[in-house]
Amino acid sequence: MPLSQSSVPPQAEPKVTTVAIIDDHPIARRGLEVIFGSSPSMIITESVTTADELTNFGSFDLVILNLYLKDACPHINVISDLQVSTRVLVVSEPRHRDDVLAAIRAGARGYLTSHAGPQLILSAAATVAAGGFALSPQLADLLRADLPTSSTAPATTSAVAAFDSVLSAREDEALLWIARGYTHQQAAVRMGISKATVDTYVGRIRAKLQLGNKAELTCLAIERHGRLR
Repeated sequence: MPLSQSSVPPQAEPKVTTVAIIDDHPIARRGLEVIFGSSPSMIITESVTTADELTNFGSFDLVILNLYLKDACPHINVISDLQVSTRVLVVSEPRHRDDVLAAIRAGARGYLTSHAGPQLILSAAATVAAGGFALSPQLADLLRADLPTSSTAPATTSAVAAFDSVLSAREDEALLWIARGYTHQQAAVRMGISKATVDTYVGRIRAKLQLGNKAELTCLAIERHGRLR
């Protein structure tokens, strides 16, 4: 007998990521609108020229931000304000090396240059929305070279030196996947363990190396394991 309609299990609705775009360049903003409009898993809820125009900071899952709005100064304070209630992906050509690190330390979950193609932007947006970290390859190399000498960088020298004597092999492996932009769930699959175990490893790493936030953890992971790929 055919199954009755009531006996067919309902299909779960696909997860849709709500996106806000902040960019004061009309052409760049329109380009981002077209890119995200082509993805069935992304929906643009707001597209504005300044953060002040957003109607509700907590009404979207992800913000795509041009770091340099209306002037040459990086709007790090915008990242600091937004990251409290949402995730921020910067899409902007960096004008100074320190601006990239400052953006990450302020809470940005990723940074792409303005030369990034549509597929890279969508992939990075999905990674950030899922709790991961995304960085253009050339920026990863830039950060790696800049971290040991930057006055704004976390004190990585002693921490990196402590890896071999403090971190277990599995903790270091978890850090490797974080450096490559994987979420805790994705790292767990790669390592063949549960997400809760990865969460535990990350908690131990932060405690052992005295890292205060995800930005410091990510920077240290890049310094330890090299460029994200």
